[in-house]
Amino acid sequence: MDEYRAKRAEIFQADSLSEEDKAALWAEFEGPFFEKYNKANADAYTQNTDNFVSVFALRNIRHEYSDAQMDSLLNLLAPGLVDIHIHGYLGEDASDGKTEGLKKMAAGIAKNGVTSWCPTTMTMHRDVIMKAFDAARKVKAENECYGAKILGINCEGPFINPSKKGAQPEEFILPPDGDFIVDNADILKLFTVAPEMEGALECIQKVYDDGRVLVSMGHTGASFDEANEGVKAGVRHVTHLFNAMTALQHRNPGVVGVALSDERVSCELIADTFHVNPGLYKLVAKAKGDKLCLITDCMRAGGMEDGDYTLGGQHVIKTGIKCLLEDGTIAGSVLELNAAVRNLKEHTELSLPDVFACASLNPAKVVGEAERIGSLEVGKCADIIICDDNINVITTIIDGEIFE
Repeated sequence: MDEYRAKRAEIFQADSLSEEDKAALWAEFEGPFFEKYNKANADAYTQNTDNFVSVFALRNIRHEYSDAQMDSLLNLLAPGLVDIHIHGYLGEDASDGKTEGLKKMAAGIAKNGVTSWCPTTMTMHRDVIMKAFDAARKVKAENECYGAKILGINCEGPFINPSKKGAQPEEFILPPDGDFIVDNADILKLFTVAPEMEGALECIQKVYDDGRVLVSMGHTGASFDEANEGVKAGVRHVTHLFNAMTALQHRNPGVVGVALSDERVSCELIADTFHVNPGLYKLVAKAKGDKLCLITDCMRAGGMEDGDYTLGGQHVIKTGIKCLLEDGTIAGSVLELNAAVRNLKEHTELSLPDVFACASLNPAKVVGEAERIGSLEVGKCADIIICDDNINVITTIIDGEIFE
């Protein structure tokens, strides 16, 4: 580290050198240094790919770093993570409709490397859902850095199939209503619809034609043909692949068959090793490529001790990584997004940049935000995370400022 600091000072404090010369000298020093000091991460620094930047690039974001901060820069740098499906964290839930709860969640998940997110509601009374929408509108409009930035709401229900409701309260399930989605498109990013339900295709087509909200299919008992009809109408995303949908069978490939085979459709994966057997991660990654999005589907027990919690007014028991209703139904997760990245890395042969893209650039593309977030490129938001070799987050930088 002394050698690193001394060389950095020598180059960047030399008034006689142009910025171009400084960059060239630093590049000449940087490669051999990292090979000696931190060979495991050398490629991530020197390749300067869409998903990683060098220490030199970072100095364009902040003018000064303390020695401790510079020490941390010798770890892995990656784009800020983007969680487009998360219900709760630290005892809070987006469906509570509380602005302070959203702010607490935003701060909490930022510590896990999430710099942008979609607070996710569930099947509740329509008034409760509207209250949650309004809370998100208010926090987003304040334009203050409470932590991860709200992109918009992911509304998971109430237009779902009761037979695949999972942990969603059946009494609040409603027929699909495209007008409701379009009327709230100012705050919505995604909306889950079961395409086989009566009126669903008309709803999907209306939202697709409007062009502001992405329709996802999930909590659905659709056949392969019905799922294909949904895609024809405008479905372009799948809610937590494999969970709460018809399975892949050789004579009826179901929703999973459409999800894996249709290139137009992006897919969410809860990579907590419980919701989906990790032996399938490699298959999904190969089938979906840059259409694969890691999500957490985290509920309010995330970041909390084991014990009793609620989801949509229902009693949930958290034990380790499992969250279950009293009848044993899976009720979301307590997954943190950096852990999902770690799990995907461990169980696939994806390169490190491609693994990180599944939790940054890919979801940013899905919600139409890739022009400003999701990768480390000139002109984009300076949303950056610094991790150790095990994808533990050391520092989160949001819009060029270290989030404390």
